[in-house]
Amino acid sequence: MKIVVLDGYTLNPGDLSWDELKALGDCIVHERTAPGELLERASGAQVLLTNKVTLDREAMEQLPELAYIGVLATGINVVDVEAARERGIVITNVPAYSTDSVAQLVFALLLELASGVGRHDTEVHAGKWSRSPDFSFSEISTTELAGLTFGIVGFGEIGRAVARIAEAFRMKVIVHTRTPGKDDGIAYVDLETVFAESDVVSLHCPLTPETRSLVNRDRLRRMKDTAILINTSRGPVVDESALAQALNEGKIAGAGVDVLSVEPPPEDNPLLGARNCIITPHIAWATLAARERLMDTVVGNVRAWMEGRAVNVVS
Repeated sequence: MKIVVLDGYTLNPGDLSWDELKALGDCIVHERTAPGELLERASGAQVLLTNKVTLDREAMEQLPELAYIGVLATGINVVDVEAARERGIVITNVPAYSTDSVAQLVFALLLELASGVGRHDTEVHAGKWSRSPDFSFSEISTTELAGLTFGIVGFGEIGRAVARIAEAFRMKVIVHTRTPGKDDGIAYVDLETVFAESDVVSLHCPLTPETRSLVNRDRLRRMKDTAILINTSRGPVVDESALAQALNEGKIAGAGVDVLSVEPPPEDNPLLGARNCIITPHIAWATLAARERLMDTVVGNVRAWMEGRAVNVVS
């Protein structure tokens, strides 16, 4: 069994082991694969594992031995699912491995915007406190979260984890989701209400044709000028030009994003120069604990498929 990992570096930059996967067959691990390298590297493989390398219909047609695609993530937008289904290729993913890690980063972004810990630390080390005539100084007006309204768009595992943390801060949680629950104590509202009433809006929806540019100029205009937007879902869910304009014009108070529409971003991405916009380089998922769970599940998915009892199959 030939197993090829097309882009393994982000999962395992050197602090994990591929040994369990290598025990399952003839396994080749590539740190990164450029589009022009795909067919040569994947040739003859029955199993391909990919994170961001795209596997489209054209590629599958040129890989007749391919029987299994394992996505090293939860989202499967890098694979042409219909083309795989037509060819009888099994696709698996890894659900819920990074829930707590992503929820943690949501509040790291929010707390930086609300309290300015990193900004104040920088100013202290630059000598501003030492030169201050007062025992306390502040670079920004800081914000108390208790009592504010926290709006969540998308209420899967991560959205629910974020809600629990928001409630621990004594924030009022409102939620928009396609599939509202029943009798779980959550206030379900329509999308426009989330944007109009929330002091913080946090995005946790998948990227679909319906959610692309869900945060657009019109919805940003509905937000309070004191509101904060957090995006740890997918970059294209937000119209980045509209968000940059809203930030620069003071239509909203700030934004914290871990994802962008193109990653890595080109230098002309409008958010890179936007006012009060904190950007982290798609790291919410990547704690050591989350990557260990991801690796374990990836190996388990391949092993189960080889044994004829496939799990985490994308339907």
